[in-house]
Amino acid sequence: GSLRCDANVNLHVEQSGETIATPIVEVKNLNSFRNVEAAIEHEITRQRQAFEATGIRLGDPGGEKQTRGFNPNKGTTFAQRGKEEASDYRYFPDPDLIPVTLTDAQVDEVRAGLCELPANRRERFESHLGLTPYDAGVIISQGRPFADYFESVAQASGDVKLAANWTTQEVLRELKERSIPIESFPLSSSMLGCVLHRVAEGTITKASGREVFNVLLARSDEDRGLSVDAIDPLIDELGLRNVAGGDEVTALLDAVIAESPKAVEDFRAGKQQALGPLIGKVMKQLKGADAKAIREQLIQRLS
Repeated sequence: GSLRCDANVNLHVEQSGETIATPIVEVKNLNSFRNVEAAIEHEITRQRQAFEATGIRLGDPGGEKQTRGFNPNKGTTFAQRGKEEASDYRYFPDPDLIPVTLTDAQVDEVRAGLCELPANRRERFESHLGLTPYDAGVIISQGRPFADYFESVAQASGDVKLAANWTTQEVLRELKERSIPIESFPLSSSMLGCVLHRVAEGTITKASGREVFNVLLARSDEDRGLSVDAIDPLIDELGLRNVAGGDEVTALLDAVIAESPKAVEDFRAGKQQALGPLIGKVMKQLKGADAKAIREQLIQRLS
């Protein structure tokens, strides 16, 4: 069916420290959002001009409520009838609805029992957790269960920003590809939090973390009984534990430097990009190495 709605419009004018309400107008039978907007904008202008010309406020003689129509071709409203008293609305009591009086204490009791509202939670994510407005907005927009999942991941990982990045990117992508809600996601928040904790502490690189994430997802699809105890053995099984020190690494760095005299010469001549091939050779041998750490060690040995 088509849209049919009414718009009730009046202005609150600040004048000499007093807030003055202009007469209320009800614009009837608007049939599109565009017409609602146009009718309200016209009424704002018309009522402001009328108040400036007459000073009539709501409740004054001549300030009764009024029903108006809207001409979409002209973008203007026109008077239809006045409503001088509430009786014009033909109000009558409904015998099935008993009067209800709520005390302030009752309202406060209900309010105290409510869960955290989305707007409050978003504000807390930004002010207390340090999330950007964008990240907080994405997480909150996914609903309460998703926000709960994120908070659990953040707590388990100890890194709020890392948790936000992974839940809004990796996790959301998986949910969309699988067309499932977060409640059906096979990887628990504690497991993802543990993986991210290993990334944050440097046990594995971010790239290795994604590999662990993907393998855990595949295995969790088959066995929902997997727990955080499976993560460290999996890291070792895949050979992803970060190696950035020790005699083996030192010997490999020396070997790569020795077999790459041109790259070494270029780097020492000020060409920073020459370091790339050296890092690549080391990383090829050390699958779980942290590229940043390898870069720092190479620079130290070449300086």
